[in-house]
Amino acid sequence: MVRRVFNALVGMLLVAGPLWAQQPPNAGQSGFVPLDSMPAREQIPAAPLLLSSYAFFLVLMLFYLWTIWRRIGKVERDMQDLERRQETVKR
Repeated sequence: MVRRVFNALVGMLLVAGPLWAQQPPNAGQSGFVPLDSMPAREQIPAAPLLLSSYAFFLVLMLFYLWTIWRRIGKVERDMQDLERRQETVKR
């Protein structure tokens, strides 16, 4: 019962979330305003942010692959030890 109520509330929040995110139309603006007449804002170039995010993701993937490589190496060593033990037991 509690789980159903929780799921219903989460579902309503997920459905209603975009409605809260919408901004009401600007009452002071009556139509199209050319970009030249707008005040200047601070802008950050997109290229450094994009490249840094790709670099971070690449480093993260390389770290993940390195950890997998180490674990596979440990498993291979364990399998070789087991094979050696089986050979000594058979003799």
